Amino acid sequence: MDKYRVYFTGVGGQGTLLATMVLAEAAIRAGHQVLASEVHGMAQRGGVVESTVVIGDIKSPIISDGEADVLLGFEPVETYRAMRKCSADSVVISNTVPVMPYSVAIGKGSYPEIEKLFAFIQSRVKKFLTLNAQALAEQAGSLLSANVVMVGALAKSGALPVSRQAFEETIRTKTKAAFVEANLRALDLGFEAL
Repeated sequence: MDKYRVYFTGVGGQGTLLATMVLAEAAIRAGHQVLASEVHGMAQRGGVVESTVVIGDIKSPIISDGEADVLLGFEPVETYRAMRKCSADSVVISNTVPVMPYSVAIGKGSYPEIEKLFAFIQSRVKKFLTLNAQALAEQAGSLLSANVVMVGALAKSGALPVSRQAFEETIRTKTKAAFVEANLRALDLGFEAL
């Protein structure tokens, strides 16, 4: 069996951990051995959230520097910061919409130029894909479903041996009933965006 390491990063409130659970459950549904892990950090204050899903015969959910097959970044600066986990063979999928840190919001700092961050990432990985997950989530009917838009893009990327159907069934059975329809639309829009 092949081995796959997926590293998720974002900030608190973006639904990174739900996306992690959806991938882990979908991979299990697809018949794979799966381990998942999460680090909340300062998530409740808008801080970084990191999590991992490893698929295959892997004994630890820890992804060392240079080991990620896929990096799913929910925020541009956090995607850039997590590049240490990637290699020249990695696939990186990033949301293009920034979440401004408190220091930037109060005028005590500045947000880096996203184009420069993305140019750096593009030059160092095999495949780099971007999308505006917030706009697609709004189109799906729920701004809260931007995380599922990102999962849809992951499903379309072809980087993992997990079918779209496995993701759909996981969303139907493992997410809150009130959000299932919006999440399914979000998955479709993320899938179609690439």
